[in-house]
This record gives sequence, structure tokens and C-alpha cells, in this order.
Amino acid sequence: MAIKNTTSKLSCWNGRLPKIGIRPIIDGRRRGVRESLEETTLAQARSAAELISSSLKYPNGAAVECVVPDFCIGGFAENSRVTELFQRENVGVSLTVTPCWCYGSETMDEDLLIPKAIWGFNGTERPGAVYLAAALAGHTQKGWPAFGIYGRDVQDAGDTKIPADVQVKLLQFARAGLAVALMKGRAYLSMGGTSMGIAGSIVDHGLFERYLGMRVESKDMTEFLRRIDEKIYDEEEYKKALAWVRKNCQEGPDHNAPKSQRTRAHKDEEWEKSVKMALIMRDMMTGNPKLVEKGFAEEGVGNNAIVSGFQGQRQWTDYQPNGDFMEAILTSSFDWNGIREPLMVATENDALNGITMLLGYLLTNSAQVFADVRTYWSPAAVKRVTGYTPTGVAKGGFLHLINSGAASLDGTGRQSVKGRPAMKPFWDITPAEAQKCLDATKWRPSTTEYFRGGGWSSNFATKGGMPVTAARLNMVYGLGPALQIAEGWTVELPKKVHDILDKRTDSTWPTTWFVPRVTGSGVFRDVYSVMNAWGANHCAFSCGHIGGDLITLAALLRIPVYMHNVAGEKIFRPSYWNSFGTADLEGADFRACQALGPVYGARK
Repeated sequence: MAIKNTTSKLSCWNGRLPKIGIRPIIDGRRRGVRESLEETTLAQARSAAELISSSLKYPNGAAVECVVPDFCIGGFAENSRVTELFQRENVGVSLTVTPCWCYGSETMDEDLLIPKAIWGFNGTERPGAVYLAAALAGHTQKGWPAFGIYGRDVQDAGDTKIPADVQVKLLQFARAGLAVALMKGRAYLSMGGTSMGIAGSIVDHGLFERYLGMRVESKDMTEFLRRIDEKIYDEEEYKKALAWVRKNCQEGPDHNAPKSQRTRAHKDEEWEKSVKMALIMRDMMTGNPKLVEKGFAEEGVGNNAIVSGFQGQRQWTDYQPNGDFMEAILTSSFDWNGIREPLMVATENDALNGITMLLGYLLTNSAQVFADVRTYWSPAAVKRVTGYTPTGVAKGGFLHLINSGAASLDGTGRQSVKGRPAMKPFWDITPAEAQKCLDATKWRPSTTEYFRGGGWSSNFATKGGMPVTAARLNMVYGLGPALQIAEGWTVELPKKVHDILDKRTDSTWPTTWFVPRVTGSGVFRDVYSVMNAWGANHCAFSCGHIGGDLITLAALLRIPVYMHNVAGEKIFRPSYWNSFGTADLEGADFRACQALGPVYGARK
């Protein structure tokens, strides 16, 4: 029963998806000026739309749609017509383009909740850059932040090519803007409450409402028991899933002491309940028409959730199988239905890490790995314990990222891009790559002392050489949400060294050895300092160096970034930020976010 190259019909993205609206702005003076610019302005808008639609995809794999009016905006009346058009077309992101001078306050996008950018053409025949500066000044004065996009090199009038540097900024803004639009109006599904006193799982409804435009749907974990007992799941799919699991999910050795090992019959029951839990969590997030057919109309509609969390420990796991299989398989890009979109599910109901996973997912369309930031291994400590001296990228030491048995199987690194380990959007994953991820994972009987109710742990080691970005959203008293980012690489250790280090903690759990890129200064002066400055016990990591995109997205959400190792030329924020200081960008970020406040309303 091999992985199929098909996708599941159950998806977080079956509804109407937000579009990007392109606003062609023009000098409204008739009798020669406007007439000479109509076709050029519309061509600039259409070229931007073509770039975006051909480069970006929604999480369901469809090309991002753009809306371009068939007329230009020369004043407020036309501005209002375009606003009405965008409302009808479900536009969630606004990009203004112009090759010329226009009337700034009459043509500005006034929707305060939509991310905005302005591309002013760098040409000498008409002063597009002058309009860009004037319009951005207006946005800054009114407190409606907008990104300014201005090419480095002068172009000739009528040149329809988009320079490479402009393309980078257009796409960076579009990715972040779409992330904001995609999460607006959706839900975080909180299954249970606070896990083991972890601060991140004290779910803050106000954070979701004011900063993300989302809501929190809270359910008790007994809902799993009710749905299991009353068979509120697709029974045919359950049989299919269980058969697939028995075929594809290889069991690893049981490391429990003989007196703590569960019987074979008990383990089989754990598998059965674990598969049911996965089906139930998915249905609670996305809904399932099969439940409606069975007479469970309320349960069949789901909770409109694009991210969820499961408390598990300890009230559930003290007498029921843990949620590790559920979390690992749902956050992977494949299951018994084939290759499909991953779902974001946070271990231990750590909603802050769930948000971090969601941000990374919306920027990359790829699976995210939830992990503990467990240990910093210095070169001296590695040498003392194993006799091995780390080399190459790992010569300054590395971090042990590990989770209590649940991590996306994409995190094995068995997918590839140009020969390098990767985690890819589901539409780029081959059946062979999905199978390699499964084959690289052993399902180990969970540690009975931790999980008295049993369950399974997904055990693997991530391949080395994958560029990744670790991130974490934290809540800070007196400040609010703040983001930290660390770009770096996975590393692979010799098997003997890996085994020695891995067995010093729980060797049934998935491991990623991670080295952040160090800069020699601040908290990134060395690997130890990164570990020492990390704000919580968890992180989430994405494939690729996406720190610049995360910074852009954080600015749109009014969330300051207090720790990152992103190169200065990749930092792209609204022009409003410049007014709060250009020498100290980190300080300016804090001041700008504080001055603006959360996008969707002040604290009540």
C-alpha cells in the first residue's frame, strides 16, 4: 500500500481565498497628460499581477489570483470604484503601482485592515518616485503603514520588465500580505487547557483577536472520547487508515524496562485509538461531509481552524494513548489518502508555537517542525562525552532540537531540492520522497513513565545540510507578542556520536541537530549565546532561510522582532518604520509597533 500521488478532499482551504488587488494610479489631468499614461500604467499593473500569479501559490497549490481594474485611478471617485470592486472580489492585499506623479491623498488605499505596498516606477520621463515619496509620507502621517518599492536602476519610459530587485520586494510583500489575509477570520482550535504549566499553552484569546484577526475555539479533550465511543468518524476511512499504518509505520524497539512494557494486545489498541484520534482532530479542524451523512451535522462542519493544539499531558496521557501519532501524521504532507496539505498542530497546546508554525507555513506552504530547544552541545562537551570533535558547520557546537515524540515526518529531510535535503510544498513532493520519509521513521513505544496510557513516538534523525529557520513567538509582560528568529542549518553526526548523545535524553523521540548562523556579535556571537537567549522551551522550524519574510510579516502584524540573524539587505518593513530611527533598526521596530498598536484593535 504505497503512497499515492493524490490529495485529500478535506482541507483547511476549501473556501474562498483572498486575492491581491493591483491599483493602477495615474495623473488625473486630462487633455494630454492622463491619456499619454493610461496604457503604460495598466501595463505596469498587469505585469505585477503576472509576476505574482506565476510565482506564488496558495496553500492548496492553486496560483494566487490578482484583481486588476480595467481603468486607472486618477482621483477619489475612481478610488471608491476600485474599493467596491476589491470588496466584491475578496481582495485581502493591496498593491499600488504607478509610473508617474499622481494626487496622493486622493488615490490612497484607505482600508486600514489590508496590507499595503506602493511600487513607484524609477524613470526620468515621469516622476513615479515623486508620487511614491509623497504617498508614503501621507501613509506615515495618517498612521496607515505602506511598503515602498523603488527600483535601484533608472528604466526607460514604457519598459514593461520588472527589475530583479523590484521582483524580490514585490514577492516578499505579497507572501507576507497573503499570510495576513489567509489567517484573518479563522480559528485556533484549543484541545484542552494548559499542559504541565507551560506558559505557551496558556492560550491568550486577545492575542489571536487583536494581532491575527483570529478567534480561539476551546474544546475539552473528552470530545475525543465522545467521538470514539459514538463512532463520530468515517468508519470506512478508519479501516483504510489502520491498514495503511500497519503497512507503512514501522515499529521500533521498546526501550521500556520489561516490567513497564505494554502487552502486544495493549499496543494494538493504542494504534487503533491513535488512528481514530488523528481522524477526529482533522475533522474538528476542517469538517467532514461524511459525518453529516452519518447524522452528525454539527460535528461535520468543523471549527474553521487553520491551526490547533492538543494539551495531552497529563490529564489525557495518564490514562489514554498520547497524541504523538496524531500530531506527527497530521503535520506531515502525506497519509493514507496520499500526498496532501499538512495541518498545523501544536504539541502540548503551545499556542505560541502553534502561531509560529502557522506563520512559517503560510510563508512557505510547507510542513513545519515543532521541537524542544533541548540542549547546547559545546565542542568540548561533545569531545568529553564521545571522543569526537565537531567539524565544519558544527565546529562551534550545535543545538539539540527534539520533541516528545511528535514531529512532522517531512522533518526527516528525505525530500530534496537540487540534491539537498528539504521540506517542500505538497505539490512538489513525489510518492517516492514521501515513502522515504516513512521509511526513515520508526514508531517507538512511548516511555511508560512519561505516558502511562501508552502511545507511540515518531523516532528519526534529520538529514544534515538542510537550510532551516527556527523561530518562536513569545508573550512579554508590558510589551505583548515578540518574535525571535534564527537562520541556520541541520547537521548530521556520525552514527556512533549521534547514538551516544541521543541516548542521554529520550532516544525514542525525533532529533534534529541544528546550528544557527553566527555573526560574531550580540546574541548571535556564538551558538551558546543563541541557546542562552531563546525565550521559551519550544521552537518551530521551516525549511529555507525565511527570516526576511518573517520580519516583513511581523511588521504587518505589529509584532516586533527582538532577535534575528537576517542580513540587513533582506529586512523589508513599511516606510513608517524609518521615522522611528534608521541607525538602530531593532529599536525602531519596537517603537513603531508600540505607536501603531495591534492591527485589529487595542487591548480591552
